[in-house]
Amino acid sequence: MKAYLIDKDAASGKARGRWAELDPQQLDAGELTLRVLYSSVNYKDALAATGAGKIIRRFPCVGGIDMVGEVTESLDPTFKPGDKVIATSFDIGVAHHGGYAEQARVPAAWAVPLPPGMTPFEAMALGTAGFTAGLAVVRMEDNGLTPGKGPVVVSGATGGVGSLAINMLSRLGYEVVALTRKSQEADYLKRLGAARIQPLDELKLDQTRPMEAGQWAGAVDNVGGAVLHWMLATMHQAGCVASIGNAASVELHTSVFPFILRGVSLLGIDSGYMGFPTRAKVWQRLGTDLKPTCLEQVTRTVDFADLPPVFDDLIAGRGKGRCVVRIGG
Repeated sequence: MKAYLIDKDAASGKARGRWAELDPQQLDAGELTLRVLYSSVNYKDALAATGAGKIIRRFPCVGGIDMVGEVTESLDPTFKPGDKVIATSFDIGVAHHGGYAEQARVPAAWAVPLPPGMTPFEAMALGTAGFTAGLAVVRMEDNGLTPGKGPVVVSGATGGVGSLAINMLSRLGYEVVALTRKSQEADYLKRLGAARIQPLDELKLDQTRPMEAGQWAGAVDNVGGAVLHWMLATMHQAGCVASIGNAASVELHTSVFPFILRGVSLLGIDSGYMGFPTRAKVWQRLGTDLKPTCLEQVTRTVDFADLPPVFDDLIAGRGKGRCVVRIGG
C-alpha cells in the first residue's frame, strides 16, 4: 500500500517525509483495520513532515493525525465491517501510523462512529481543527458563556481552528470579532460570520497593562504569548478564554489580577487526548448545531499524490482554512 512515511535523516537527524510502499502487515496494533477515505493537513502535520517541529515520537511513522475510513476488519463488537469511523488525535501520526496511507489500523478506543448527517469528506474538513474549535465552544459553554453575555474574540482567525471557531460561534448567535494580522482577508472572515475585524498590528501588545477595559465575554486563542496576555487583561467580569495554540509563543507573561479581580477563567483545550464521553459528545454536536455552514469556503481538496507541497505552504504562512486529502474517497 502507498503511504507517506516520516523518517529521520541519518545525516542531519531531522525528520523528513517520503513516499513508501508498505505491507499492511507493518501497520501498528489495533482492533480496527480501515480503508482510509480521507485525511487532512493540520499545522502539526506540517511541522512533523518538514522537520520544522519535534513532533514525531517514533521513527519511522506514517504521518497524518486525522483520518476517516471504512472498517474492513474489526476485533471489537462495537464496530463491524462497513462502518465509517473517525480517528484523530491520541498517538495517531505521531507515535502510531497515521492517516497518510491507503490503510490504517487503530485501537477501537480511539475511534468515533461517523455522526449521522456528516459525510466522510465533511469529517476531514473538520478534522482535528474542527474538533478543537468545537471542544473550545463546549468548554466555554460549560463555563457559563452565552451569546447574551457579550462578544467573543478569536485570534489566528484565518487558520483552520480560527476559521471554524468563528463560523460555529456565529451560527450559535455570538457576536464574533476576528483578531488577525491578515487584514486583506477581511471579506473572507466576514463571510465566515465575523461581525468585525480587529487588525493585530493596531494593538500595542507590549504596552498591555495587567488589566485593561473589559471588552470580551469569551475568547478563543490560537497563538499564545502577548496576545493571550492581552485577551486575559481585556475580559469582562467572569469571562473565559479557551487557550488552544502557541503559534506566536509558548510563554505567557501576565498577572493574577484578571483571575482574582474579575473572575476570569483560562480554559486549556487538549484536543489530543480528550477522552470519552466528551470526545463523542463534541463530534455529535459537530454533526448538528455546531456543524459549520462554511466548509466549502474554508476547505480545499488535494489528491494524495499532491500532498507534500501543502506542508511547505502551511509552514510559510500561505495556508488558509482547511486542506482535505483525498485518499480512497
